[in-house]
Amino acid sequence: MSISALLSMGRCCCRCCCPRGLWMLSAPCCDDRRMCVCPGPRRIGIPVGSSGLPLFSDAMPAPAQLFFPLLRNCELSRIYGTACYCHHKHLCCPPPYLPQSRLRYSPHPAYATFCRPKESWWQYTQGRRYASTPQKFYLTPPQVNSILKANEYSFKVPEFDGKNVSSVLGFDSNQLPANAPIEDRRSAATCLQTRGMLLGVFDGHAGCACSQAVSERLFYYIAVSLLPHETLLEIENAVESGRALLPILQWHKHPNDYFSKEASKLYFNSLRTYWQELIDLNTGESTDIDVKEALINAFKRLDNDISLEAQVGDPNSFLNYLVLRVAFSGATACVAHVDGVDLHVANTGDSRAMLGVQEEDGSWSAVTLSNDHNAQNERELERLKLEHPKNEAKSVVKQDRLLGLLMPFRAFGDVKFKWSIDLQKRVIESGPDQLNDNEYTKFIPPNYYTPPYLTAEPEVTYHRLRPQDKFLVLATDGLWETMHRQDVVRIVGEYLTGMHHQQPIAVGGYKVTLGQMHGLLTERRAKMSSVFEDQNAATHLIRHAVGNNEFGTVDHERLSKMLSLPEELARMYRDDITIIVVQFNSHVVGAYQNQE
Repeated sequence: MSISALLSMGRCCCRCCCPRGLWMLSAPCCDDRRMCVCPGPRRIGIPVGSSGLPLFSDAMPAPAQLFFPLLRNCELSRIYGTACYCHHKHLCCPPPYLPQSRLRYSPHPAYATFCRPKESWWQYTQGRRYASTPQKFYLTPPQVNSILKANEYSFKVPEFDGKNVSSVLGFDSNQLPANAPIEDRRSAATCLQTRGMLLGVFDGHAGCACSQAVSERLFYYIAVSLLPHETLLEIENAVESGRALLPILQWHKHPNDYFSKEASKLYFNSLRTYWQELIDLNTGESTDIDVKEALINAFKRLDNDISLEAQVGDPNSFLNYLVLRVAFSGATACVAHVDGVDLHVANTGDSRAMLGVQEEDGSWSAVTLSNDHNAQNERELERLKLEHPKNEAKSVVKQDRLLGLLMPFRAFGDVKFKWSIDLQKRVIESGPDQLNDNEYTKFIPPNYYTPPYLTAEPEVTYHRLRPQDKFLVLATDGLWETMHRQDVVRIVGEYLTGMHHQQPIAVGGYKVTLGQMHGLLTERRAKMSSVFEDQNAATHLIRHAVGNNEFGTVDHERLSKMLSLPEELARMYRDDITIIVVQFNSHVVGAYQNQE
């Protein structure tokens, strides 16, 4: 059998989940860990210890377009040259820096990929093997810092904004992409017509269109939901008369965080329809705004508008395709609203909000302010089953995925799990050719009988801030897959208090030789002069998430390797990571408590 024929055995059996037509390296055949519409890939690889002709069977899949160039250029050797110290540096040996239990897609333990020796392919298949010294490839510390700091952003809140003393000192945010382009988004804004600040992270799947739209629009819907009746009337009258509108939000954005100018008019018209309905529903008799209800209404209304815009379409072909892309892709959202000592967290999906609390003895503890909406949440599983007939109890969640496909059980967009089959077919048939040619949009989920199966309704958690509540971490699941919540809070807490270098070295139960301990102490001494190398708490946290070794310290070698992975490989080892760290003003929080 020819090599090309052997490789063809590994092709994904279902192209609808691989829109780019690539052969994926992940265990599922699709390129999106959140969405898998293929019953299972056929994979290629080389059995460990094989001494003859490599047998292509059930091993780690690899795209032919990627695999042979890597062999030809010895890319795998450069990247994984020091992953393990066996003769041919196989990926079957888990590198010490790669926690296999945290990976969504981990290499098959019984197989290995290989690096091409200097001899020809024919010579290699005849069993000729030569020992060679693998090349090592490292990024320099400045190169590492350049990658880590490319998307960082910091904002310091003025001590007095003219209305009240803020309980928020400021926030740091950052993103590290794994997908190309990145599917995560982030947003932060100060509410100008009401008190409080909004901060949120958005994790997209099946593309970045939905997460982009939600990051632009959701805060406006929340701000409008919080406005009193009189202010809504003023805004509507200004639009009617053509006068300048009252500013609702002051955005705090990194230059890379952009707005879609082409869709701004469409988005504004939908928002205006929403506030007009709020005016009609509210007679102005009640002045108290329920923040929890406002958050829930804003989430649900935006998701409804995303669906409606896709159904109606737009005469502009570009906008028509855009609204359909937004609706057919999806996004989770985790949003915090901070007003004085009142902290509300609205979560839809599997991103998380974690509160960092400093105890009296100076130690740090984590308080979870959100629940993951996935198969690991028993209450969420029960909710899903109760919303559908009993005969669907075994099919509504399969292999820990919604209908066997989607990992989060709540999300914006994803109309494939919300619309009826007839509506899906009608919209696709009348849509642009690009949509009609997309295999994924034509795909109907299995056991699809009683939609909708998915909701964007958030779960809202309230917490009254205390002086010991020092900071809040909002992050997409790319961080939580890599680090335990207690480690996240400890690292941020030590960074903010400057106590990092004073903590005892923890070796985590490993047997450490005297030479290894000396190395750790030498490394700590070298780092003491650069404790504040990161001026951004989110950057500092990403550095640890990607570069931590088994001793809990950042290993430059590991960090360099992870950051130098090609785009095609990076997604197999981690997800996009987006983090916002909000620091609270303990003195102001304490003053609020003393006033009561």
